Amino acid sequence: MADEKKIKTKTGFCHILPDKIVLTKDASISNLQTSPENHIGKILFIYTIIAFVNFYFAYKGYELDNTLQMVVSALFGIILIYGIVTSINNSTTSVIERDKIKEVRLKKAVNGITRTRFEVFFEDEKGKIKKRLIMLPGYLKSGPIETDYAIKTMTEEKLLS
Repeated sequence: MADEKKIKTKTGFCHILPDKIVLTKDASISNLQTSPENHIGKILFIYTIIAFVNFYFAYKGYELDNTLQMVVSALFGIILIYGIVTSINNSTTSVIERDKIKEVRLKKAVNGITRTRFEVFFEDEKGKIKKRLIMLPGYLKSGPIETDYAIKTMTEEKLLS
């Protein structure tokens, strides 16, 4: 495809086409199999169960007067609940129509802690605003070079302002 631009991501490639953005595991979009379902709900459900198990262990630590167990378990539970709340509107879709995109934000990496990523806010088929993360390669996998190229490409495509 002549109008296709491709950037490397953490787990594959992001193909920027005139009408859509496609995320794939390999460099080709010819064998793309799209799934209409969004699997983030299943993951968040599992995290919720793990959070409640941690709160249970925190309560047991309180009953047994084990401060370390109580604090560590409660802290893990709180961190998981925070992650669930902040991820509730995330999406795992592999195809995003460009006319449905509302905004694309760049989040720079914090060295050694996070990766540079694009946050694509778009309207799903139900009319809800969802967020799709596009994680860029890390520092050890030519991350700075790929990040510069990705920012340049997204700006040229008028997705990033």
